[in-house]
Amino acid sequence: MRITARVDYAVRAAVELAAVAPGALTCDRIATAQNIPSRFLQSILGDLQHARLVTSQRGREGGYRLALPPEEVSIARVMRIEQGFLAEVHGQRPEDVEYPGAAECLAAVWVAAREAYRRVLEEVTLADVVAGKLPGPVAELTALEEAWRSFSEPPGD
Repeated sequence: MRITARVDYAVRAAVELAAVAPGALTCDRIATAQNIPSRFLQSILGDLQHARLVTSQRGREGGYRLALPPEEVSIARVMRIEQGFLAEVHGQRPEDVEYPGAAECLAAVWVAAREAYRRVLEEVTLADVVAGKLPGPVAELTALEEAWRSFSEPPGD
């Protein structure tokens, strides 16, 4: 799993907007709250606006706001705006990859990994993150001690 800075910033900006929904925030307020470079954030907000996830309004009451209720926006939806597919292998969808010989079954592993990733990211909404309450199956995964380690330690040590 690799989450780029751009994807991380987009999700964090969307969460900030979800926290004030249906209100609006300026780019500078979001940038300050999340410690995101403002110029970079302007580009990201433009992407979110182009995808119709965010709207903007000029003027004293202006700023950016979510175009949908936070409970209708999954983390996966925001991620796809910035990176396209949730999982890819050399620029291809996992189901489009073919391997010869002994590695033939490897494509199925990539498809299964994508599905596991999708199950978490489609399940969690911006509203869940703002509330600090993750859906049951996701919360169960975060309760696992090994989930918080980057590499598993060898058993029996």
